[in-house]
Amino acid sequence: MHRLPQSSVRSVLGGLLVSRSSHRSTGSRSDDLVLRELGYKQQLARRMTAFGNAGASFTVISILSGCMTMFGFGMATGGPAVMMWGWVAVGAMVLFVGAGLAEVTSAYPTSGALYFMAHKLGGRRWGWYTGWLNLLGLVGAIAGIDYGCAQFISAFLNLQFDVAVSPGTTFVIFFAVLLLHAVLNVQGVRLVSVLNVVSVWWHLAGVALIVAALTLVPSHHQSASFVFTRFVNDTGFGSTWYVALIGLLLAQYTFSGYDASAHLSEETTNAQIAAPKGIMRAIVWSWGAGFVLLAGLTFAIQDYTAAQHADVPPAQIFHDALGPEAAKALLLIVIAAQLFCGTAGTAAASRMVFAFSRDRALPGWQLWQRVSEGTPKAAVWLSVGAAAVLVLPSLYSATAYGAVTAINVIGITPAYALPIFLRIRYRRRFTPGPWGLGLWGVPVGTVAVAWVVFVTVLFCLPQHYPVTVSTFNYAPVALIAVLAAATVWWWRAKHSYAAPAGPADRDLADLEGEVI
Repeated sequence: MHRLPQSSVRSVLGGLLVSRSSHRSTGSRSDDLVLRELGYKQQLARRMTAFGNAGASFTVISILSGCMTMFGFGMATGGPAVMMWGWVAVGAMVLFVGAGLAEVTSAYPTSGALYFMAHKLGGRRWGWYTGWLNLLGLVGAIAGIDYGCAQFISAFLNLQFDVAVSPGTTFVIFFAVLLLHAVLNVQGVRLVSVLNVVSVWWHLAGVALIVAALTLVPSHHQSASFVFTRFVNDTGFGSTWYVALIGLLLAQYTFSGYDASAHLSEETTNAQIAAPKGIMRAIVWSWGAGFVLLAGLTFAIQDYTAAQHADVPPAQIFHDALGPEAAKALLLIVIAAQLFCGTAGTAAASRMVFAFSRDRALPGWQLWQRVSEGTPKAAVWLSVGAAAVLVLPSLYSATAYGAVTAINVIGITPAYALPIFLRIRYRRRFTPGPWGLGLWGVPVGTVAVAWVVFVTVLFCLPQHYPVTVSTFNYAPVALIAVLAAATVWWWRAKHSYAAPAGPADRDLADLEGEVI
């Protein structure tokens, strides 16, 4: 590795993370050359800007989706104290995970993202299992995001038109939201990029408006002591520490999806710089804005018990603090943000399906790898279809949404750690891209992997006591099922599955002469 010039070093996270300026040329031709060096031809339309790329991850994280849909869970598992301080702690640890992932993304900017990184660093089996975990997490993310959005739409319809809320009604709305996201995504990446940019400002302005309304309008607010020290345990467990740790799921679930920047790197200009920066920017923006949002909601709680047991607790908080009309207006802000979130989440999942199919890892790969007008349209439809199947149990179980969120976390979080672990284990074979951590790569990566192992074990644990069919945590079942399915399919597909090990069949010299 060459010595870093002083002028190219930028302090990030208090001087721990450094971004190295690239000696490569920038622009679409250089992006195409890098992609070909990794073994792929340019098939997707490269029309996404750096801000649009960061906006994709910020939108999938979506504090107005994750924080809002999981707020009721947080109220029971530790209450305000765990929600506030857990957000601070989890956000800090996620920065380590994001930094480790960003460094590897800079070296391998492909739509396959995590599984391609694992394949290049550790071999075919590492890539295979990483890919299946990532796919489970991404489909779980679409399901969780869109079903949460459907719940908020149901709450709005109940307030506005007195529509009765039922599992069947919510599922129909969920299906309509899925269809909307599929239609938007098949229009192409240019539209998705524009929506991501709009989404960033919508989220930030929405948080500001919600917090301002909850601060200025209500005549009564909770005390600072209540917001930052009140502990609530309605889980049935007697251990304060156990409940506090389980309560971290609110923050950890919200802080997922920032791999969207990596999955969209084949459609992003100057991807080796833009994609890793997109990951880091999205986490930092979400960390700050999410803390403000959680504080605003918690200070404005009028009746804790009523809000906690409402179908949609934030909607109840809006109603109690601001009245029905203002509550409906704020709900519309949240719903729009969640719709943005689902659009970006569908884009990320479909790129993973496309890339995994391109390397013949999915059943029916011949169909799912097809690209039409620069967009993997078949992969889009498969992604939303799989999400619909995942949410079907919600028609029969009130705890299905909790299971979906757990599936999202248990699938995608380990997948983040595997490329980072392999980068540490095979550090001598890893060649950093133009955005790197320098000497901090191994210690930052070690902290990241340790954190992921911790939360993966944590979120396989029971979340309610007594443990019954309705309160059982299905995350470990989903994890075992996907690993078993991946193993079975491996023995059938291992001879055909092959992420490329070298340049594509076209001679690199065709493009080398074009790059200045």
